[in-house]
Amino acid sequence: MEMLEACYRAGAFPMADGYGQIRFYQSDPRSVLEFGDLRVAKSLARVIRKGVYEVRVEGDFEGVVRACAQREETWISAEIVAAYVRLHRAGKAHSVEAYRDGELVGGLYGVSLGGAFMGESMFTRARDASKVCFVYLVRRLEERGYALLDCQIQNDHLASLGAREIPAWEYERRLEQALRLERSFV
Repeated sequence: MEMLEACYRAGAFPMADGYGQIRFYQSDPRSVLEFGDLRVAKSLARVIRKGVYEVRVEGDFEGVVRACAQREETWISAEIVAAYVRLHRAGKAHSVEAYRDGELVGGLYGVSLGGAFMGESMFTRARDASKVCFVYLVRRLEERGYALLDCQIQNDHLASLGAREIPAWEYERRLEQALRLERSFV
C-alpha cells in the first residue's frame, strides 16, 4: 500500500500486464479534466435531472473495482484489487456508484491524496451510468476545493466529457501543488 501511494505522489500509476505482472507508468502527455471544462450532453443532463440513477459514495468500493476488472482485457489483477481495497480502508481510495432498483449498474474509483484525485477506472452496465458518476465526481471535487483531476491516459470517452492532455512536466508541477493541499473526499 505504501509503495502504491508513493508512486501516485511521484506521478505514476499501476497496470498489470497480461501475465499479471504489475508495472508503474507515467504518461506524457497526461489527461486531466479542468472542472470548468466538464461537458454534459443534453441527454445526460436529462438523465441526471430525472434521477434515473441513485448515486452513492463508497457504497460498494470493492464491487466497483471488481466490476471495472470484468473485461476481456484488463489491467486490474487480483493483486491490484487487494491493493486498492487496502488503500480504501486507509481512506485514500474512493468510489462513486450508480444504482437502479438497488442494483449497482455503474461506477468509478480513484485515489485521493491532498487536493489531487487520480481517477483509475469506470464501468457501466446501463446507459450513461458511469457518466452520471463522473459528473457527480467532478462536482464533488470542485465543491471540496480539489485542484487536480487526473484522468491518466486520454481516450475518446474522456475527451467527450471535456478531458484534455497536458505535458508531463505541467502535470508534475500541478500534482506537486495539489499534494500540498488538505482536502477530504468523504
